[in-house]
Amino acid sequence: MAMAASPHSLLLKNPNRPSNSFFLKTPNTTLSLPSTNGFFFTPSRLNKPLSITCATQVQDRSTTTMPTQSQDRVFNFAAGPAILPESVLKKAESELYIWRDSGMSVMEMSHRGKDFLSIIQKAESDLRTLLNISSDYAVLFLQGGATTQFAGIPLNLCKPEDPVDFVVTGSWGDKAFKEAQKYCKPSVIWSGKSEKYTKIPSFDALEQNPGAKYLHICANETIHGVEFKNYPTPNNKDGILIADMSSNFCSKPVDVSKFGVIYAGAQKNVGPSGVTIVIIRKDLIGNAQGITPVMLDFKIHAENNSLYNTPPCYGIYMCGLVFEDLLEQGGLQEFEKKNMKKAEILYNTIDESNGFYRCPVDKSVRSLMNVPFTLEKPDLESEFIKKAAEEKMVQLKGHRSVGGMRASIYNAMPLAGVEKLVAFMKDFLARHG
Repeated sequence: MAMAASPHSLLLKNPNRPSNSFFLKTPNTTLSLPSTNGFFFTPSRLNKPLSITCATQVQDRSTTTMPTQSQDRVFNFAAGPAILPESVLKKAESELYIWRDSGMSVMEMSHRGKDFLSIIQKAESDLRTLLNISSDYAVLFLQGGATTQFAGIPLNLCKPEDPVDFVVTGSWGDKAFKEAQKYCKPSVIWSGKSEKYTKIPSFDALEQNPGAKYLHICANETIHGVEFKNYPTPNNKDGILIADMSSNFCSKPVDVSKFGVIYAGAQKNVGPSGVTIVIIRKDLIGNAQGITPVMLDFKIHAENNSLYNTPPCYGIYMCGLVFEDLLEQGGLQEFEKKNMKKAEILYNTIDESNGFYRCPVDKSVRSLMNVPFTLEKPDLESEFIKKAAEEKMVQLKGHRSVGGMRASIYNAMPLAGVEKLVAFMKDFLARHG
């Protein structure tokens, strides 16, 4: 006797097809009124406040079935967990239920099975290609966030009595220094705290400890929006440069050979939260202090190819998709150009507002990734954030420690998102300036 097909049996016939709940809704037809600044004001009803959208989003629907940015998605300016490329999310969606011919989801795989091994090995290979990482370096996919490496690095590289130097350009550099105090003898050789972390020092003026085991920097301070445009060299001929690159990792080319260690939390620019990437010169591995927990010992993880214990498998898979996408779009040189263009548009809008918007960071070291700004009239900031959210631009509130606003414009933020924000900022200025 024939039986009625169940929803599960129908899904198994085409496991990669999303359910109806994933289909895009047809956008409502709206009236677009061109303005002189190149953007479109798109009201849903003529008697309601204007809704701002970017001209680059307007497409001929007769020749395409899907807009560049899904009409159901917001422009997410969060500092992390942050925006991911829409193409990557769609590919992950198509592979969520069954990954290729494995018969299972990546989330169900054994981390020691051939399928996941192919995923992590390709992720590492693509990252090596992106950053031109030589065989002199190990690439580790770990857990615990970059914050865990505040302890992991001194435990692996120092003896308790070893001096190390810190250049502190923001909150994260300060946190790294304080954690290192437990495991070695760190010194802050320069701090921007007195100037509210708005500058980076001249490297020639740094009074480094000649015996310092390493010199530590935070390459991009997510909270304060300060970014190193070039990098200092340790004075100690045997010293090494170490960088926390969490919020500008893979945003531009970097000469890895200048560093002993680069580490980064993935959730800002290359993947979801839960993955930490450590790139370490191999000759620095194997000297951990005796008290080092096994899960913080780089030697253990390097010898086991990041598979000593169950790693964040799905997060690594997502990072791999992002690396693949970066390569397909021309690599980090191309993304640096895109990121510079986005940042230029936003900073110009701030600087040309006659003080209505203000960015406190010295222009020479402004971040391409995190743009903090305040309003001349602080009482309008909550209104700015609220109205932006109504226009589907979210997570613009500044970090709780500094206030104001912050727009994080990582690789995955499209130019259209920045253009829409700029149009909104100009309109807000016109209304309240």
